[in-house]
Amino acid sequence: MKPTPLFFALIAAASLAACSGYGARPAAPAMLSGDVLTGSNGMTLYTFDKDAAGSGRSVCNGPCAVNWPPLLAGPDDAASGDYSLVVRDDGRKQWAFKGKPLYFWSKDSKPGERTGDGFNKVWRVAQP
Repeated sequence: MKPTPLFFALIAAASLAACSGYGARPAAPAMLSGDVLTGSNGMTLYTFDKDAAGSGRSVCNGPCAVNWPPLLAGPDDAASGDYSLVVRDDGRKQWAFKGKPLYFWSKDSKPGERTGDGFNKVWRVAQP
């Protein structure tokens, strides 16, 4: 049986589809908005002074995480560049920037708000 032009077209299309993700860089878990980092929802991200940079863990768990929800990573997400992953007490993965875990503030109600900056003198807007 002789291959048809349709057969070759299908092989070419399959090959291109298989290569389309090759070398693609994963999207960063945060964006720069002005001088602060924000989540994909546009909400300001924060760091916690009590988290030791590079420790690989977050000390804001339980009730703390209700007020300061972590920027969670998906199960297949991987560290890249300045973004790393820390493992939370509950086993979930959280994004960190330059080793510092990233959080949202539950009292920010719209993108661009920074009402958590300086809270209890230990919470800061995340900056590059």
